[in-house]
Amino acid sequence: MMRFACDTGGTFTDLIVEDNNGSLSIYKTPTTPEDPVLGVLHSLQLASDDRNISLSKLLSSGEMFIHGTTHAINAVVTQNTAKTALLTTAGHPDILVLREGGRIEPFNFLVPYPAPYVPRSLTYEIPERIDSLGDIVTPLDERAVHKTIEALKHQDIEAVAVCFLWSITNSIHEQRVGQLLSEHLPDVPYSLSHALNPTLREYRRASATAIDASLKPLMTRYMGSLTQRLAEAGFNGRTLVLTSQGGMIDAEELATQPIHAINSGPSMAPIAGRYYALKDASEPNAIIADTGGTTYDVSLVHRGRIPRTRETWIGQPFRGHMTGFPSIDIKSVGAGGGSIARVDSGGILHVGPQSAGAVPGPVCYNMGGKEPTLTDAALVLGYLDAEFFLGGSMKLDLDSAKSVIKNKVAGPLGLGIPDAAAAIVSVVTENMVQAISEITVNQGIDPADAVLVGGGGAAGLNSTWTARRLQCPSVLIPETGAGLSAYGAMISDLSREYRTMFFTTSETWDEVEVNRVLAQLEKRCQAFIDGPGAGAIETAIEYSVEARYAGQVWEIEVPLPTNRFNGQTDLSRLIKDFHATHQEIFAINDPDSTIEMVGWVSSVNCRLRKNIGSRLQETETKTIIGSREIYFDGAEITTPIYPLQSVQMASATEGPAIIETPYTTIVIDPVARFYRSEHGSVMILP
Repeated sequence: MMRFACDTGGTFTDLIVEDNNGSLSIYKTPTTPEDPVLGVLHSLQLASDDRNISLSKLLSSGEMFIHGTTHAINAVVTQNTAKTALLTTAGHPDILVLREGGRIEPFNFLVPYPAPYVPRSLTYEIPERIDSLGDIVTPLDERAVHKTIEALKHQDIEAVAVCFLWSITNSIHEQRVGQLLSEHLPDVPYSLSHALNPTLREYRRASATAIDASLKPLMTRYMGSLTQRLAEAGFNGRTLVLTSQGGMIDAEELATQPIHAINSGPSMAPIAGRYYALKDASEPNAIIADTGGTTYDVSLVHRGRIPRTRETWIGQPFRGHMTGFPSIDIKSVGAGGGSIARVDSGGILHVGPQSAGAVPGPVCYNMGGKEPTLTDAALVLGYLDAEFFLGGSMKLDLDSAKSVIKNKVAGPLGLGIPDAAAAIVSVVTENMVQAISEITVNQGIDPADAVLVGGGGAAGLNSTWTARRLQCPSVLIPETGAGLSAYGAMISDLSREYRTMFFTTSETWDEVEVNRVLAQLEKRCQAFIDGPGAGAIETAIEYSVEARYAGQVWEIEVPLPTNRFNGQTDLSRLIKDFHATHQEIFAINDPDSTIEMVGWVSSVNCRLRKNIGSRLQETETKTIIGSREIYFDGAEITTPIYPLQSVQMASATEGPAIIETPYTTIVIDPVARFYRSEHGSVMILP
């Protein structure tokens, strides 16, 4: 049976198809922002046309459709979410107003205070109170709840978020409010904080709950539309959606907790990047740089592990909204193929964060774009073939690209057109270097000890220069690099994470209660294995604890040495592991301090796929197909053009070179060398 993995980005929709024989093929089509499902169907139509069969026949052969989407995060950014009310403990209505964090510009007092995710006017106080031990201090006032529900009806509320103090230690009040909402507002979805995000810190828990509730109407409609239209087109298999944690869940389940989809799609790039880094470079440390048309998404693989974070902001840090939800740690900047170049009043060139996106797109697309972009610059410099963009399905307009760069960049800067285009590429490269530095150097990781894995359609345009600036020893462009996130989706596992709170310390260790908590987590994981994971070829459960030194504010996550503790030996090992993890993160530890264990986490993974390691079908010629003039360092150089399949294996070739596939172009300057690995990836030695 065939499998489909589709990643809908801001500019392009990527599709990878795994045929019955295990071979892969990749397709790319412009995203349709007004109706993202239409872009998905367009990419599937390309796949069916490529096989000379109908779309219905293609889809009827599929057993699994895996989807990554930016629909959720776009809705939050554009404020296109449901009208949502927040129910809080009486006396604490300002959780979302007060927020947490700091300032990007600490001395700029002209920045307006950010508005709360749910307006203060739609925040309702409910008389109730539970303390940190789970004891009821003030019983729930059900009359007040009924009165609030009536007010919600008059406000035409579309979703409700419920976040009470210390519901993570005793959820009885939130559960009862949920029951009342189901009885009296049966058509209005709601989210309960203790069930969604059982973690300390009220702002993060309230923010996650509010975001989740606000997305439920939209994502329920979107998932319904996706599954229905796929079914109408002929698909009768299983539809799965990618999550922020780097796994996938059923579309129906995602609709019940849509916050999982905030980083859907980008979270898959490090999954694929880790696979290729280990396979092609035997490197446990990797920088994953996924360059799309709109954003540049950077993530890490450190010692074979993909770091995660709860510091996920939608929008600018401190000014946007924090999800407070576990996610793969991804740094995104506005630097992609569609990033707009402009010269400010002081004569300084900027590129991004604004993007031309899919509509109208770069000027050279001839779809109404009016501003110069990185893609326009790449075309002017000769990097892109105007006749071979997207495999020849889209013709680019070189004259329009030259004209807009001349008028809006070259003229104001007093440069020639090629130099202006090269300046655009240089600024973008520096933006990318700074993004990588922030996620590596600032976290104590040396880029010189990692391979740079380039993914996305625009990755090859400047990855060589980015790696050279960072002193990375090599660049790896996978053969599926143009659809790196889609490939990550293809090899990802069905997964789910469960979390519970229980406070204990290394000095007052409660082994009985800890084992009870772990047994509950294991039971929930096993239920997932027996339910959504039924039929998996391989399953695994991992446990961790969120812990800190006494007196610290923030916890770190430490893998547990066992799923059941048995005496002092197991506790001593956990203490040792905590000190080691703290040393690795902060370059310091304190072996004499008491350790506080706060949150307990289990994650379950179910592998559904056997053919990991599948290769793209080789359809290209194995000869150099010509040359063209490429602008490098102030001069035009005649540069050979290689199809991907013609690049020599093992033996490095001197640059310059252009390597072309239907969906990406790799630029190699005269200084660099390159070869092809035995698994099909392009390896560049910058």
